Amino acid sequence: MGRAPFSVLIILRQNPRNFQNPNTQLRNLSIETKESQQLYTEIAKQVCKITRTTPRWEQTLLSDIPSFNFNDPLFFREFLKQQNNVLLSIRFFQWLHSYYGFSPDLVSCNVLFDSLVEARAFKVAMDFLDSTGFRPNPNSLELYIQCLCESGLIEEAFCAFSKLKEMGVFGSIKTWNSALLGCIKIDRTDFVWKLYHDMIESGIVADVDAETVGYLIQAFCNDGKVSEGYELLRQVLEDGLVPENTAFNKLISRFCEKKNFGRVSELLHTMVARNRAPDNFTYEEVINGLCKSQKRLEAYRVFNDLKERGYVPDTVMYTTVIHGLCKMGWLGDARKMWFEMIHKGLLPNEYTYNSMIHGYCRIDNLEEAKRLHKEMLDKGYGETTVTYNTLIAGLCLHGRTDEAYHLFEEMAQKGIFRDVITYNTLIQGYCKEGKIVNSMKLLEELLALGLQPSASSYTHLIEKLCQVGDVQEAKNLWNEMCNRGLQPRVHTHDCFIIGLCGQGYFVEATEWLIEMLRRKLKPQRKTFERLVQCLSQDNRLDDSLLVLDFMFRIGYALEKAICHSLVTKLCEENSHFVEAFLGDILEGN
Repeated sequence: MGRAPFSVLIILRQNPRNFQNPNTQLRNLSIETKESQQLYTEIAKQVCKITRTTPRWEQTLLSDIPSFNFNDPLFFREFLKQQNNVLLSIRFFQWLHSYYGFSPDLVSCNVLFDSLVEARAFKVAMDFLDSTGFRPNPNSLELYIQCLCESGLIEEAFCAFSKLKEMGVFGSIKTWNSALLGCIKIDRTDFVWKLYHDMIESGIVADVDAETVGYLIQAFCNDGKVSEGYELLRQVLEDGLVPENTAFNKLISRFCEKKNFGRVSELLHTMVARNRAPDNFTYEEVINGLCKSQKRLEAYRVFNDLKERGYVPDTVMYTTVIHGLCKMGWLGDARKMWFEMIHKGLLPNEYTYNSMIHGYCRIDNLEEAKRLHKEMLDKGYGETTVTYNTLIAGLCLHGRTDEAYHLFEEMAQKGIFRDVITYNTLIQGYCKEGKIVNSMKLLEELLALGLQPSASSYTHLIEKLCQVGDVQEAKNLWNEMCNRGLQPRVHTHDCFIIGLCGQGYFVEATEWLIEMLRRKLKPQRKTFERLVQCLSQDNRLDDSLLVLDFMFRIGYALEKAICHSLVTKLCEENSHFVEAFLGDILEGN
C-alpha cells in the first residue's frame, strides 16, 4: 500500500481523532508518533533538496510546503541530520530565526556548532555563538580553539579561551599546547608569553609536558634569547622532560648564528644521549650555520661524514653544501655534488641552480652560468629577480657593467621586478669602475620608484666620492642616508676621514675620528696612519700625538716610515711635552 501524500498526513496531524478507549488511544499515539517521525524525515529531505537546488528558496519555501510547522525543534533536529552541507544548515537556521524567531534546543545547537567547526567555518561558528548566546559543551569549545590555532587565528582563539573561562573550565594541556604552537607559527611570541602567564594563573602549568617546553624554548629563540632557551632545556632535562627535535634544532640554529659551535656540538651529543636522534633538519642547520660562518670546509666534511653514517641527504642539504662550495670557489666539488644528487633521483631546485650560477659567475665563467640559466628555464622554472641579480652581480664583479646594465634593462622589458639588491649591485659595479654619474642616476631612479633604499645604496657612492675628493657631495649623501634612519658601515667612516685628509680638512678629520671612537667604532689602522701623517706634515704635532695615543690604546702599531717622519718632526720642536711622548712612541713600535 502506498504512503499517504504529505497534505493528508499534515491534515491527520492537525485534526487527530478522539477515541474513548484508552488502549486504542495509546496504540494510536504510538502509530502517530512513528508517522510524525516519518513525516519529519520526508519533509526534511524535501527541504534539503530545495535549499540545495533553489537559488532564493527563502522566498518560496512556505508556498512549496504549505501548512507545515517549521518552528518545531524536532523537525529542525531531523533537518540537521539529513543536511550534509553545514553552511546550508546555518542559512536555514537564520531563515527560521528571522521568520519565526526560532531558537534551537541545546542538542541542535551543539550539532550545528560541531558541524561548523568540523567544516572549519570559524567565523560563522563565532557569529552563531554570539547571536544565540549558546554555550557549547567544553569539549566542543576546546576542539574549536584547537582548530582556530591550527589555522593561525590566534586572536579568535583568545576570545574562545575567554568563553571557556566563563564556564569555569581551564582546558586541557593539549588545547594550551595547540595555542602555543599557533603563536609560534605566526611568530607572535608576545602571545606565547601571555598564554604562559594565563597557564600559571589557572594552575594548568602543573600539567606542562615536553611539548609545552619545546614551544617555550622556540619562543625564547625567536626573541633572540637563546641562552634563556638553553637554560630552560637544561632544567627540564634534569626533570626528565625531553622536547622534540624541533626545539633542539631551533637552539642549534641560533647557536650557529652566534658561531658558538661548542654549544652546537654539546646539543648534538645531548640529542643522541636522550633518544632524540638528529635528523636531516638538524644537520641542515649545522651545515648552513658552518657555511654562513665561513667554515665551509667543515660543513663539507660534516656532509660527507653523514653520508658515510647512512644518512640520506635531501635536495635542501645538497643545495646548502653546493652553495657553500661555490662560495669557496670549489666548482669542481660543487659539480660533483650536483651530478651525485641527480644520480640519486633528487632534482635540483631553483636555489640549486642559482647557487651554481653564482659559482660560475664568481670565476668569470659567464657562458656556463648563462647555459645553466637557460637549462633552468627549460626545466620550467620561471625567470626570477634572484637569478637576474646573480648574473648581474657576476658581471659587475668582473668589470662587465655594460653587459650587466643590458640584463638590468631586459628585466624591465620582461616585467621582472628589479629590487633594491638589483640597483645596489649595479651602483656598486659602476662605482668600482669610477662611473659615479651612472651610479647617481641609478640611486635617483631607485628613490623615484618608491623603493626603500638600504645603507649599501649610499655607502659605495659615498666612499667613491671621498676617494675622488668630492667630499661635499659625499656629505650630502651621508646626511640624506642618516635622515632615512640608515646606518653606514664602519668602513664608510674610514673613507670619510681619509677623504677629508686628502682635501686638507685635518681638524674635521680628527673630529670624525673622535666621534667614531665615542660610538665604539674601530677605525682601520691605515686611517690612523693617514691622519697622523697629515697632521704631522701640517705641523699639528699636538693633534698628531693625540691621534697616536688613541691608536696605541686600540692596539695598533705605527708604520716604520711614518714613525721616523714623526720622530724627526718632534725632534725639531724640542719641547718637554714631546719628550714625554717619545718613549711611548718607541715602546709602541
